[in-house]
Amino acid sequence: MNSFQSKFQYYSKRKFFRFGVPFLLLMVGGSFGLKQFAQLRYTFSKKGTLTVEEAEKHGLLMKKPEEVTLETEFEKVKNIDIDSWDNIRGPRPWEDDTMPAKAGH
Repeated sequence: MNSFQSKFQYYSKRKFFRFGVPFLLLMVGGSFGLKQFAQLRYTFSKKGTLTVEEAEKHGLLMKKPEEVTLETEFEKVKNIDIDSWDNIRGPRPWEDDTMPAKAGH
């Protein structure tokens, strides 16, 4: 027992065993730990796309891909008036949200 204690004291005073070994253990152990966390990303990732029938079964209404085009979205945005608008601040959590806040100072 005395020899084990003396060897432990000898090695515990060396810089490599005080700093190098814990560093190497952290790097190698961290690598294996990160591997497990990264594996979760691929295990639980979405495997496919949602079909229109599945979406309707869950109560979602999806447009057909032919209905949403760049030209139709441009026509919607073209009619929006972006020059005249009012800056209205939303209510803070402690404020009464029935009254809209006044814009300005």
